[in-house]
Order: sequence, then structure tokens, then C-alpha cells
Amino acid sequence: MERIVKAFFNSAAGLAHAVRYELAVRQEVVVLAIALPASFFVTESWWKRLALIGVILLVLMVELLNTAIEALSDHVTPDRHPHIRIVKDLGSAAVFTALTLAGLTWLLALAERLV
Repeated sequence: MERIVKAFFNSAAGLAHAVRYELAVRQEVVVLAIALPASFFVTESWWKRLALIGVILLVLMVELLNTAIEALSDHVTPDRHPHIRIVKDLGSAAVFTALTLAGLTWLLALAERLV
């Protein structure tokens, strides 16, 4: 149980750091805060609400991983390096893919609501 408690506090510290220092994370937290109540207007189904909120959480998760990759890459070499650039671009592509999934999910849910 002690390990779980420590892991929780480590996770909370990481999230707090990301919110404090990463603009993209702050933006996604704001989107999550808007998406939570908005999901109640978009659908009456609890499963669809879970999907709508879940894709936003997925974007946040991928953004946190991308932030960690970028921080580690900068620590390894603060200089521009072609291999590090590829690593950072791949992290960015992962965020873009998650954002695309979230956007399509919300568009589909909104279209279903309006039809």
C-alpha cells in the first residue's frame, strides 16, 4: 500500500510540474475542464460521455509522455542533433494522432446529436 501512496504523490508532483511549466498541458487541462460539462449536453449515454472524456484524457497522457521525452532529450544533449530531432518529432506526431482521434470523436458525437 505504501508503494501505491508514493506512486500517487509522484504522479501528482509530475502533473503539477507539467501544468505549471508546459503551456500545452495547461491548454489540455482547460479543454478537459470544458469537456466534462459539455459531454452532458452532447450525449445522454454514460458510455459516450466516457469516450468523449477518455479521448481528452488520452491527449493529456500522450502530451505528458511527449513532454517527458522532450525533457529527457534536452538533458541528454541540449545541442541540436538530427537523431534527437527525430525523437522529438515522433513524440509530436503521437500528440497529433491523439488530437486527431479526440477531434473526430467529438465531431462524430456532435453530428449524432444534431441529426
